[in-house]
Amino acid sequence: MTFSPSLSSSFSSSSSRLLRSSSSSLSSQCSTSGRRSMDEEAEAVVAPLPPMPKLSRSHGSRAARGRHLELPPKNAVRDVGPPSEMDLMKERFAKLLLGEDMSSTGKGVSSALALSNSITNLAASVFGEQRRLEPMSADRKARWKKEIGWLLSVTDHIVEFVPLQQVSEDGTSMEVMGTQLRRDILMNIPALRKLDAMLLGYLDNFKDEQEYWYMSKNANESEKGDAPRDGEKWWIPTVRVPPEGLSDQSRKWLQHQKDLVGQVLKAAMAINANVLAQMEIPEEYIEALPKNGRESLGDSIYRTITDDYFDPNGLMDSVDLSTEHKIVDLKDRIEASVVIWQRKLCNKLSWGPGVSLEKREQFEERAQTVLLILKHKFPGSGQSSLEISKIQYNKDVGFAILESYSRALESLAFAVLSRIEDVLYADTIARDPRRLKSRRRPSLEDDSTESLAVDATEATSAKSSDSFCWQELEDRSLDSGSGKLKKIPRIGRRKSMHVEKVEMNVNVCGAGAGSRSFSHR
Repeated sequence: MTFSPSLSSSFSSSSSRLLRSSSSSLSSQCSTSGRRSMDEEAEAVVAPLPPMPKLSRSHGSRAARGRHLELPPKNAVRDVGPPSEMDLMKERFAKLLLGEDMSSTGKGVSSALALSNSITNLAASVFGEQRRLEPMSADRKARWKKEIGWLLSVTDHIVEFVPLQQVSEDGTSMEVMGTQLRRDILMNIPALRKLDAMLLGYLDNFKDEQEYWYMSKNANESEKGDAPRDGEKWWIPTVRVPPEGLSDQSRKWLQHQKDLVGQVLKAAMAINANVLAQMEIPEEYIEALPKNGRESLGDSIYRTITDDYFDPNGLMDSVDLSTEHKIVDLKDRIEASVVIWQRKLCNKLSWGPGVSLEKREQFEERAQTVLLILKHKFPGSGQSSLEISKIQYNKDVGFAILESYSRALESLAFAVLSRIEDVLYADTIARDPRRLKSRRRPSLEDDSTESLAVDATEATSAKSSDSFCWQELEDRSLDSGSGKLKKIPRIGRRKSMHVEKVEMNVNVCGAGAGSRSFSHR
């Protein structure tokens, strides 16, 4: 059978269309069934997730109104008040244990330095606001007594072994070793607490109405008038007195308060100097010293000290001490030379031809004398490099507490002394305006400078004493009815140390000769 060409072409076209339609339907069915089976498997394996809520950016939207955030009720939120005393004590001692390193990575300071910094910072925060002659506020006084008591409680556990007599039940007496507070802690902590109470008591004496007053910060030029002003301490309020000056009674009373505060300042300086003298000199400081004393002092001061005729007052007059920076610089140079000469004496090193042992000791004594006069002529000046180095590298916790506590009381006493000087200076200007530029820095010098320098013979024969007897310190501040301050005997430090005569309302008791003695700054 034969087909025509037209019939064959139509048959091929229809068959191709049939094949395409069947293949498309088949593929669609396969894909539909495949997707259905996959969905069924997914539903069987994974449970459907709940729809995510749509977050609204606007607080006033309908979605926000429809849903409420579950917040705790108001009565469930604890009212956060001021920290309790226990919390404050925990925080303070936690910082001490961490060595001021809050990250606890081992980069903290030693326990001694941490305690020293804590006492210093506490004193700065409490006493830094004492800019007028007025009693300390009750809250600051309570804070000082409370927190300084916490920090001083460490000294209750600094003990040493001492021989004690123990009697047994049968009456037999035997010697055993027991513990008691370390000797310097036992003597100096009660003394410093007594000085602390005396200073706060002296401030309370200014609670009554006085003849002077302080100008406010917003005072106009007419109110200020010709009031003297210390440009270096612009933050100190300016004091004013009546045009005719203070009355004789008020002036004498202020002078008496100045003498009392001066005695506390001397006692605090003495304790601080004694503690610093017992601290070891760090190797870091020794390595930075010059090679000899001449290089440290300079040629002019070295020639004055090593000359046959030595005049400490002439040396002080020849040096520029107009600023505190220059005062501290001179202290650094003299202390460095003293350390150099002491090391040469101990190691028996050569000082050069023709310099005998007696000459070496004499040079060191002269340098100590100049340093002593400098510290008493300029109390309240900055710390020297040697003092800073000793405090920084000291590891003895007892020394750290004694030094920082005495330094804090020394700073407060000097501040009160300076405020009394401000009032007396304003009174002097009111009575004699020509003395406007005659003001000098508050000093602890006596009327005659001879009391600060003692000859070498007396210094050599002076016996050392380990401590002061502080009994009835406050009750004996005045002679009965005379109104004059008492004088105490001179206190020696060492064989090669000059000793000054200090007017203090304390008794000195010889507690036995010791290897170290009480030195005065």
